[in-house]
Amino acid sequence: MKHCILVKYKDEVTAEDRERLYPEIGRLFDGLRAMDGIHDVELIRNVINRPNRFDLLIRIDMDPEALSAYDDSNVHHQWKDQYGKYLAKKAIFDYED
Repeated sequence: MKHCILVKYKDEVTAEDRERLYPEIGRLFDGLRAMDGIHDVELIRNVINRPNRFDLLIRIDMDPEALSAYDDSNVHHQWKDQYGKYLAKKAIFDYED
């Protein structure tokens, strides 16, 4: 299963902030690779800067049974606690390929 988190930053998050945040968020989510049932983690930046676009896609390849463990993980809680203040909105989408 792919667990996708689409991220839209707040308007006040500058281009410099985004450059700083990208590797930080990447390092945080890399911590999931050690978790049972997580197979891969990928961060993808949007290349078109328009108001109707999301800014970042976080895609986690996981076993469906790992979703509950991810929700309870330190990585997930850190993501929400440390980076939630930068987000205007997010969307979650899960799919099987």
